[in-house]
Amino acid sequence: MKAVYVQDAYEVIVKEVDMPELGDNEVLIKVKAAGICGSDIHTYKGLHPFRKPPVIIGHELSGEVVKVGPAVAKFQPGDRVTVEPQTGCGSCEYCLTGNVNYCEKRGAPGIGSWYGAMAEYFAAPEQTVFKLPDGMDYEQGALVEPFAVGVHAVRKAGIGVGDKVAILGAGPIGLLAMAAAKAAGATTLLVTDVMDYALESAMSMGATHSLNIMNNKEWMQDAKALIGGNFDKVLIAAGVPGIVDQSLALLRKGGRVVTIAMFQGDQTFNIHNLQNQEKEIVGCMTYTREDTITAIDMIAAGAVNEKAIITHRLTPEQAAEGFRLVDKKEDQSLKVLVMFDN
Repeated sequence: MKAVYVQDAYEVIVKEVDMPELGDNEVLIKVKAAGICGSDIHTYKGLHPFRKPPVIIGHELSGEVVKVGPAVAKFQPGDRVTVEPQTGCGSCEYCLTGNVNYCEKRGAPGIGSWYGAMAEYFAAPEQTVFKLPDGMDYEQGALVEPFAVGVHAVRKAGIGVGDKVAILGAGPIGLLAMAAAKAAGATTLLVTDVMDYALESAMSMGATHSLNIMNNKEWMQDAKALIGGNFDKVLIAAGVPGIVDQSLALLRKGGRVVTIAMFQGDQTFNIHNLQNQEKEIVGCMTYTREDTITAIDMIAAGAVNEKAIITHRLTPEQAAEGFRLVDKKEDQSLKVLVMFDN
């Protein structure tokens, strides 16, 4: 089968590989759409903490079931599906309480023997596979995984009706987190970025305010001026130096920051601003099964304007171009999909 490899840092190729072997409890999926994720770009740059080249890349996908293992009970060929691309040991306290994302033995595509999803076929354990509702297309299905990240972040932040929320970073994860915050009832949604086109997409997806912070050292004050005060919650979707401290400066007393972005290097912040005002910084790691189910339901209900976030649809042979577009933010790229079997 055809698969997209990150062969080495900044080197993406397409090559023929063996079909994945199908276990008794696994589902074989003919991939229709696979998204390029920000964490895939970390692998592309050779910076990902555990997914290293050479590797079949990808973990955002949708497709059609073509074969199931003998122990699979819930799926059959022809089912349209997406995948929550993580597994746990199944027996630790985290797995038993529904927090597979905490498992010390957590597995994911592109790690060990589990092929990545940017290939013609992808095998996944039955418990990680979800049917797409009638009326949800494959492009929407490929957004389920990144939207689940946003759903999880909003849940960790405790965002509710009437909250004032700042989303720092208008890449796909930031935009999807914003959509999840809006669906949770936030009434003030300010999105920051350094690209006007990304901010335009944020506004078309329901943001109430946007702010280009390029070369603006006083942007925190400008952000607060736009909404007439401090924010209840801040979601960090851009892992740039100093952003945690800047987030704390945006918060009201007792507010909460949630870190979604992947960070390179250390972050420093004013501990007095954290402690004396009883603010909180909360980490956010992928999602849970509950988040994935919620993401599917919310996309089906129209919570995500996919036309504002999906900017490119490429063939596997164009995948190298897609990685470059996302890395360099060229051609007004946001979510880039690699389409199979067009």
